[in-house]
Amino acid sequence: MKKVRIWDLPTRLFHWALVICFAGLIVTGKTGGSAMNLHFKMGYAVASLLLFRIIWGLVGGRWSRFAAFLYHPRSLVAYLRGQAPVEHSAGHSPLAAGSVFAMLVFLLVQVATGLYSEDKGEVFGPLSSLVSQTTVRLVTGYHKNIGQVVLLLLVFSHLAAIAFYYFRKKTNLVKPMIVGDKLLPEHLPPSVDNARTRIAAAILFAACAAAVAWIVRLGD
Repeated sequence: MKKVRIWDLPTRLFHWALVICFAGLIVTGKTGGSAMNLHFKMGYAVASLLLFRIIWGLVGGRWSRFAAFLYHPRSLVAYLRGQAPVEHSAGHSPLAAGSVFAMLVFLLVQVATGLYSEDKGEVFGPLSSLVSQTTVRLVTGYHKNIGQVVLLLLVFSHLAAIAFYYFRKKTNLVKPMIVGDKLLPEHLPPSVDNARTRIAAAILFAACAAAVAWIVRLGD
């Protein structure tokens, strides 16, 4: 078995920061009241993370790039039949790729609708003043009743897949997302993960956070 750096540090930090923020958003959203101020701030953090991940998906480590897990439908069939090449199980598999893209899309929609939503007429999204009250009600309905449910289903399916691979296939999908390396039956090109790329990622995330802060201030 060959040890290969699959997940670079910026991707790993993105993943676990998103996990923490998502859990915090669920708790604060259900709590309501004064917790909504923290809810919005965590939403801005998620927006920054998502913007970073989209750009990092174009310029990041080898296995973090979207190009590494954009598969033809035939690849999914081959993977389910156990006939896929080893590189299709190095990063995101053809089966997991669909879940990843769905998660990113629905998180983006959830964050976007959150900017225009309100909570019991007491707390309003930073951009809610830019649209009509009818739009605010519609967006809030999606944010609370549809988007939240879809994301929870996606998260539960993700956790179920992790459990299935761990208990049935004896494959630990969590450890590589912590340490970065994965043991593979053959050597594959690793993700570049050095001081230069990490500094570049930090600068990129700071720029993404600044862009989100600018968007939030548009409603002032």
